Amino acid sequence: MGTITVSSLGKAYKQYRTRWGRLAEWLTPGHKSRHTLKWVLQDISFSVSAGEAVGIIGVNGAGKSTLLKMITGTTQPSTGSVHINGRVAALLELGMGFHPDFTGRQNCYMAGQLLGLSLEEVSRHMSEIEEFADIGDYIDQPVRVYSSGMQVRLAFAVATAVRPEILIVDEALSVGDVAFQRKCYRRIEQFREKGTTLLFVTHDTETVKKICDKALFLQHGRVASYGPAKGVCDAYERILFGGGKPALPATINTAAIVDPSLMSNCELSYGDGRAVIESIWLESPEGHPANVFGSRDNLILKYRVRFTEAVTRIAFAFMIKTRDGVALFGMDTADMPEVKGRSFSAGEKLLLRFEFGNSFAPGTYYINCGIRDDTGDVAVFLHRRIDVVLFRVRADEGTFVKAGMINVPAKFELALE
Repeated sequence: MGTITVSSLGKAYKQYRTRWGRLAEWLTPGHKSRHTLKWVLQDISFSVSAGEAVGIIGVNGAGKSTLLKMITGTTQPSTGSVHINGRVAALLELGMGFHPDFTGRQNCYMAGQLLGLSLEEVSRHMSEIEEFADIGDYIDQPVRVYSSGMQVRLAFAVATAVRPEILIVDEALSVGDVAFQRKCYRRIEQFREKGTTLLFVTHDTETVKKICDKALFLQHGRVASYGPAKGVCDAYERILFGGGKPALPATINTAAIVDPSLMSNCELSYGDGRAVIESIWLESPEGHPANVFGSRDNLILKYRVRFTEAVTRIAFAFMIKTRDGVALFGMDTADMPEVKGRSFSAGEKLLLRFEFGNSFAPGTYYINCGIRDDTGDVAVFLHRRIDVVLFRVRADEGTFVKAGMINVPAKFELALE
């Protein structure tokens, strides 16, 4: 139980030259067709064994979501077939199966039945669903007043209320906050330990390497690679960032890498307004914008500051955190001679530059930046921007860490005594 077999799967959509082409084709079925076929997916074949976790990767438009829809039966294929053995729980689109005018509780019962659960089963697990979603009194409010994060919380809670034999998750989890994402991944890990098969679409290749046995790389609607997760993810990154050319050794950083999908959608900003952090970005040691780094690449953080009032005794600071919010590294300029004791006037503008080494394990990280007033007993922020910049560290030849949050260079020797 919990197996998936995809054979020669393909999906094409009809394209008509005019808005009346479809109607004309219906009215004159014997005449020459008035459409062309746009193939989204072609000749997709792979199998997933019981208990395996498979990540599906590829650029936007590669056909990842369409593939999941055909596997779950919400979209019919043009060619080929899908055979599934086991009960499926799928989280494909935000709020899928939810009616905006019904309450969250009512939608739980409807979505649960769509997933194959009985009313009695949903009622039995309702308290667990409420606890996991953690949306408080909103559970009895219409879904139309929910934020996108609240919708995905409730959708995931319902989809995983009962451990499925097959769990299929599209990129909907990227909408939730980092703490909830970790909560979801923890549940996925628990399901996997009990034998649940996982099919998982994401742009985060480091997550695929950590939780998946295999990966499927889709390119231009076809299978570019399918096999062990690390090898497929490495092939994807070579094509995505290196133009399809072989990757250079990790000790050489000849080009900056920018992944446009690493954009923060959860930034918080506050302060008393005496200064403004206008922009924040990362660069490679060569001075190029970058947000993907090798294990041996130094990172350069820059941000522009504009003062609206005269100030003194301030510190510029930043902090790097995991997606779970765990602080890994932070520093400030409070005791640095370039800043200590210096005053700044209204209208003055600065460009700050921090350069630091890279000891981070492969993964995605968030950066906070702030300007702090230390003149009083309690520090006050003139401006602070939280989770404003993301960056990713790739696994490469310089990666030694197998568990934990830091990557420390290490050596191993084996000798006969």
